[in-house]
Amino acid sequence: MGKSDNKIPLERIDANRWRIPQRYNPAMRVPGMIYADDELIELMIADNALQQVANVATLPGIVGHSLAMPDIHWGYGFPVGGVAATHGTDGVVSPGGIGFDINCGIRLLATDLRHEQIRGKVDKLADELFNNLPSGVGGAGMLDLSIEEMQAVMVRGAAWAVEEGYGFAEDIEVTEEHGCLAGANTDTVMAQAVQRGKKQLGSLGSGNHFCEVQVVEHIYDEVAAEALGINQIGQIVISIHCGSRGFGHQIAEDYIKIAEERQQEYGFDLVDRQLACLPLQSEEGKAYLAAMACGANFAWANRQLLMHSVRKAFASVFGRRSRPKDMPLVYDVCHNIAKMETYEVNGQQQEVCVHRKGATRAFPAGHEALPEKYRAVGQPVLIPGDMGRYSFVLVGAQGSMEQSFGSCCHGAGRRQSRTMAKKSISSKDLLDLLDSRGITVRVHSKNLLTEEAPQAYKDAQKVVNVVHNAGLAQLVARLKPVIVVKG
Repeated sequence: MGKSDNKIPLERIDANRWRIPQRYNPAMRVPGMIYADDELIELMIADNALQQVANVATLPGIVGHSLAMPDIHWGYGFPVGGVAATHGTDGVVSPGGIGFDINCGIRLLATDLRHEQIRGKVDKLADELFNNLPSGVGGAGMLDLSIEEMQAVMVRGAAWAVEEGYGFAEDIEVTEEHGCLAGANTDTVMAQAVQRGKKQLGSLGSGNHFCEVQVVEHIYDEVAAEALGINQIGQIVISIHCGSRGFGHQIAEDYIKIAEERQQEYGFDLVDRQLACLPLQSEEGKAYLAAMACGANFAWANRQLLMHSVRKAFASVFGRRSRPKDMPLVYDVCHNIAKMETYEVNGQQQEVCVHRKGATRAFPAGHEALPEKYRAVGQPVLIPGDMGRYSFVLVGAQGSMEQSFGSCCHGAGRRQSRTMAKKSISSKDLLDLLDSRGITVRVHSKNLLTEEAPQAYKDAQKVVNVVHNAGLAQLVARLKPVIVVKG
C-alpha cells in the first residue's frame, strides 16, 4: 500500500471504497470514506489529502462519514473533493470547507450544430468567444454595477440577470436552486467584498476557469442523453466553468478570519486552524450562511451573463438568433457550497448542513428538487476533465442519497501543483500538443496556461468510472474539447 502503512490505516471496503477508521485519531467523530480505485488511492496517499479527510472527521457535529471523492487533492482545511455533513441544530459550518471560490460551478449548453458545420469557422468562433468573455487575473467583467444593482444581484442571482436581458426564463428552470440560494442578506457582506464584486460580474477569471466548445464523442446512456438534449455523436455543446470571482473570495477571507478569532470562545480545539468553524445556530454562523448565499447568487448571475455572451458569439458567427431553442441550457450545477438538506442518518430523517468543497450535487431520478423534464432520469452532473482530453456528463443515482449526502466528484482533480505543472512543459510545447489533438486555444496569459496542462490533472475517465461503479452517478456522455478559452 505504499506510504499508508506508516501513517494512515486504510481499510478496503470494495473495488471503489476505502475507510479510515476512527482508531487512527481518537478525535475523529466519524470514520473517513474514500472513493477511489487502486491507482487513484496511490495518488491521494502521495498528495497527503487523506490526512485532511481524517482532520475533517473531527469537526463538531459531523455525521455519517468524512467523505472524499475520487478527484480529491490537498486544499485549504478541507481537501478539494471533500464532502461533510454536520448536524442541522448543533453542528457547525466551516467557511474553509466551502472554499474561497463560493459556488464555482459549471453550466452546459446544447446546440443543434454538428462538428463538420463548425470546422471551417473554428478560428473565427474562438476569436469571437475570446473577445466576448472578459478574463484574466483580477480582470473586470462586462458590467460596472452600482451599489443598488450589486445588492439586487446578491439577493436574486440568475433571475436578476435574466430580467436585465441576459438570457431567458427557461434558463432558470434548469439551474440548481433556480439560480438563487435562499437566505441571502446583503447586510452580512463587508464593504470590501462589495467593492471587489461590483466590477467583476460577467468575467471568467483565470486558473482552471474556462469556456470550452466541445463535441459529443461517446454516449453511454441513450435514454438519459435524449432527455438532456445531448443526443448525437458529433453534436456541438459548450461548457462554462467559473464562480464568484473576487467577491466570493473576499467573503471567504472575511469569515475565515472571524471563525479563527472565535474558536476558543466556542470551546473548539481543532486539529487544523484552517478548519475554523462557526456553530450553525450562532449569530456568526447564520451571518456566514447569509453572506455565502450572496456569493453563490453572484456566481449564478455571473455564469448567466457569460452564457449570454456565448450565445451572442455563436449567433454572430453562424448568423442565428441566440434563442434558448437554438442553444438551450442543459443544466448549471455548483460546487463549493453549503446546503441545508435532509437525509437519513442513523435510521432517522435529519436536516444537515452539507459542505461540498469541490464536489457536485448528484440527486437521483424522482427527486423533487429536479426540473420536471429531468425527473425521470436524474439530475445532470457535469464533470469537466482537462483541456487536452475529455469531460463528462452523468446523472445522479440513488446511491448518492444512501452513501454521500447526494454528492459526487466535480472534476478530474489535480495531480500536480501549479508550480510543478509549470516546470513540466513549456507553453509552446503545450500549445503544439493541443494543436496536434485538434484543439484551438485562446488564452489571456500563455504563462499561466501551463498550470492547466493535461498532465497536471488526473485522468477524468478513471475518476468518473469510480463514481459510476460506486452508484453515486451514472455515465451519460463523453465530450471532447474543440475550442478552449481561458483566462
